[in-house]
Amino acid sequence: MLDPLSSGTILLALAALAAFAVVVVAIKIAIKLAIRVGIVAAVVLAALYATGFVGLPF
Repeated sequence: MLDPLSSGTILLALAALAAFAVVVVAIKIAIKLAIRVGIVAAVVLAALYATGFVGLPF
C-alpha cells in the first residue's frame, strides 16, 4: 500500500498539473479574444477614417 506521504505527493502533483492545464487553456482563450478585439478595433477605426470622423495624419 502507499503511505500517506507518497499519496499526498501524488495528489499534489496531479493538482499542480490540473492548475497548469487550466492556465494554458485560459491563456489560449485570452489570446483568441485579444485577436478578435484587435480585428474589430482595426475595422472600426478604418471605417471611421474612411468616413472622415477621425483625422489621422497618414
